[in-house]
Amino acid sequence: MKNVYSFLLLVLSIALISSCASTNNMTLSVVDPAPVDIANNVKTVGIVNRSLPSDKNKMLDKIDQVLTIEGKNLDKEGAEEAVNGLKTELTFNKQFTAIKTFDSIGLTSNGLGIFPAPLSWDKVTDVCNKNNVDILYVLEFFDTDSKTSYSSRERSSVNAVGLNIPIVEHTASITNIIKTGWRIYDPVNKTIDDEFIGTDRVTSVGTGLTPLAAVKAVQGRKQAVTVASNNMGNLYARRILPVRHRVSRQYYVRGSNNFKIARRRAQTGDWAGAADLWNMELLNTKRKTAARAHYNMAIYREIEGDLDGAIEYASKAYTDYNDRRALRYLNILNPRKRNIAILEQQ
Repeated sequence: MKNVYSFLLLVLSIALISSCASTNNMTLSVVDPAPVDIANNVKTVGIVNRSLPSDKNKMLDKIDQVLTIEGKNLDKEGAEEAVNGLKTELTFNKQFTAIKTFDSIGLTSNGLGIFPAPLSWDKVTDVCNKNNVDILYVLEFFDTDSKTSYSSRERSSVNAVGLNIPIVEHTASITNIIKTGWRIYDPVNKTIDDEFIGTDRVTSVGTGLTPLAAVKAVQGRKQAVTVASNNMGNLYARRILPVRHRVSRQYYVRGSNNFKIARRRAQTGDWAGAADLWNMELLNTKRKTAARAHYNMAIYREIEGDLDGAIEYASKAYTDYNDRRALRYLNILNPRKRNIAILEQQ
């Protein structure tokens, strides 16, 4: 009974704290600049699969395949799918007029799942000029490591004469860790615009009466790897796109009766109606209430996409009324304004 009372007291305390909180949370969608900035004058893209190992490293690659239980041609087919995924996604980008892939220009890597030395600028320029492309996307390496684990359990099985006999069932779990390495070469400016490693993993499971039978029963491992590889190429293509995500903000809900009404309006999505009430409190003789009104008006201006207005209200909340929350908010708003300036240039 004592535990029950303690639990009820905890629930009541949480409810009271929530009802007395001075702020509410809300979220809004914001857009950040693309992780990779491609110049606006870039219209044609070349894609090179450099991930095949060079002759001097082929023996090391063969050993790696044996040690990691790789399937036949798993890396080769996975790399091809990564390139296909990249090309497919880039074709949806309205900036580009042509996406070209090159399969036989003799570029290889070390085949060890690490970045090789960058291509020489003479080579990059030569490839771009011969194929009439502005930049090169290069899959510098592609590697899969396969890790196998086993487990077993006893279960009963009915034999031909209807008797239950105990058997040991083995389960093999093969996890394929996929790693890709990409670079983007700009031959005009002689810059590597991006160098990125992507990773993913897929797991396949099989069962059998022996560990070997369990491994052989694993189905769809190659398909799972190729599908994941295609997705990795697809995702890499999006690094040149602005990133939209949701962020959390807090706004004041206590300070006067207008704040209480504004809270209910905000909860129904009527932010303009809430702002009408906060605006009435900007000149409140109580400094704390006026500070909160200025802060909330900053929130409203950001919701409306007016960052300059948001910064103006938040600045006044801090400089004139010493609202510390407004200072923290300014440290969010100012970088957002810089990001928007970058977005407008992309």
